[in-house]
Amino acid sequence: MLFSDTYYEIQNDAESSLREKGSRFLAYSFEVKSELQIKEKLHQLKSKYPDATHHCYAFVLGQGSEAQRFNDDGEPSGSAGRPILRAILSAQLTNVLVVVVRYFGGTLLGIPGLIEAYGGAAKLVLSDSGKIERVQEEQFVIKTTFEHEQEIHHLLRGFDARILDRQYNDTIIYTVAIRKTEIMQFESKAEKAYLLEVRVV
Repeated sequence: MLFSDTYYEIQNDAESSLREKGSRFLAYSFEVKSELQIKEKLHQLKSKYPDATHHCYAFVLGQGSEAQRFNDDGEPSGSAGRPILRAILSAQLTNVLVVVVRYFGGTLLGIPGLIEAYGGAAKLVLSDSGKIERVQEEQFVIKTTFEHEQEIHHLLRGFDARILDRQYNDTIIYTVAIRKTEIMQFESKAEKAYLLEVRVV
């Protein structure tokens, strides 16, 4: 199987809701890049719905979906957070937090019913969030002298590279982003270029 350097994030934050036997499930999706952002979003929702029975959630972080976590917030183990996480993974999304706020309606749903309700609410909000393709990249710093600036452009030619920053001091310093699938070729070409330094940020 060929290595893919693409991943998917939600296109926009969204909210949706569903009812199941009197219980209300309010689902929210947020694009997040850190656990600090996740804590802030959870705090906002808990402040908005302080009287809710449960605030269950799951999140996935990282270009390779490295960090995954879920929380049942008092619901039976595996009946709330896990189906939310499953919905995120099924949609092949990362850098996303999904929170499902429940108002208990007086009728017990049982574990299968809870799994269906929380998973269904998560799928619904993720469907409303849309999906956008991103590219995994590595950042490099390239340093050279003024007379060899063209060497940087020559090095970058042929790669799907993005120039993030240029600094002109005693030397010229470029910060560039290179696609993961092109890194080995880029480093090989950089070794032959007349440059002072090429290193990963």
